[in-house]
Amino acid sequence: MRKSDPNVTPTPTIQVIERMFALIDVLASREDAVSLKEISEKTGLHPSTTHRILNDLATGRFVDRPEAGSYRLGMRLLELGNLVKARLNVRDAALVPMRELHKQIQQPVNLSVRQGDEIVYVERAYSERSGMQVVRAIGGRAPLHLTSTGKLFLAADDPQRVRAYATRTGLAGHTRNSITQLPVLERELAKARQYGIARDNEELELGVRCMAAGIYDDQSKLVAGLSISAPADRLDESWLAKLQATANEISTALGHKPPPQRLAA
Repeated sequence: MRKSDPNVTPTPTIQVIERMFALIDVLASREDAVSLKEISEKTGLHPSTTHRILNDLATGRFVDRPEAGSYRLGMRLLELGNLVKARLNVRDAALVPMRELHKQIQQPVNLSVRQGDEIVYVERAYSERSGMQVVRAIGGRAPLHLTSTGKLFLAADDPQRVRAYATRTGLAGHTRNSITQLPVLERELAKARQYGIARDNEELELGVRCMAAGIYDDQSKLVAGLSISAPADRLDESWLAKLQATANEISTALGHKPPPQRLAA
């Protein structure tokens, strides 16, 4: 069990979190399920307190109850661990190819992942010579339907999930070019599925256009998007083949066998 500083009085919230971590540590130390009595004894917590916190963790699927009175770590922890692992692996695999692509085109190259109804920028290769102000910093977020990478993730969803996304977000726009109608978005996603790439035509920021290709893991799951951003009048269609080749290179490093490239007309 983690020990607190005896000179510091923890707040109730911190105390609960510390107790939760202590319970998880006990469960992590055993491969099989652990009884409530043993967990209580090892953590020094009262059985009623132990029971209450474990039940809260079970509600969130962080803990499972294979039978009454016994507990083990839940699948939610595995899901979160795999998510973190995938993101770290993607960034590691993408960094060198991204920088090489940037050297070839001299425009910002972005690596993004999905988080809920947004994409999160996790890496970027750019230089001041690109002539374009970099607005979306690493860690920045943007709505799925307004970004090229976000459209790739929406295109990977089934129609019901896309409609649910539209209902939740209202398809709010940022510029006069933003797609704010579901039928228009569905047509855009159909093109993304057909060609394996997606575009942002000044939909997130006026004066900036983007093109994106997907990055896939060894299970052929879309885990990230690689995009090129450029001033609207400078986006070069010849970059598309380089973008797809780089995305395929990163996917291959993750164990994916990429399909033949399909260039958009």
